[in-house]
Amino acid sequence: MTAPILVVEDDPDLLALVEMILSDAGYRVMTAPEGRAALACVAREMPALILLDMRMPGMNGWEFAREFRARFGAAAPIVVVTAAENARARAEEIGADGWLAKPFDIDEVLRAAQRHAGPPGVDGSVAPR
Repeated sequence: MTAPILVVEDDPDLLALVEMILSDAGYRVMTAPEGRAALACVAREMPALILLDMRMPGMNGWEFAREFRARFGAAAPIVVVTAAENARARAEEIGADGWLAKPFDIDEVLRAAQRHAGPPGVDGSVAPR
């Protein structure tokens, strides 16, 4: 079975939307509302990709990225998901592998998943659409 995509987002509506987009495309998805919960998810199963909000209560995206890299190195790519004016700069601050600027469209989320996690499905097979 392919590794899941971890979505770290404190807005419950946006979290549910991204989870639905990825699940409908055939990806397995784990979710966390902030960085500490995300680290607990990672400890259970290393994701294929981490979609990371930056501004969250509790452990924010900067703190999560620092702790993740200290513990696991570059074991999973991180894509920053932010409403900040310069999403690329936010991604560069933490050495992320990419970024999505909010608001984003469904195709952007799916392109990021495909680029960083590969095709959805089991054992590399593409799930039907």
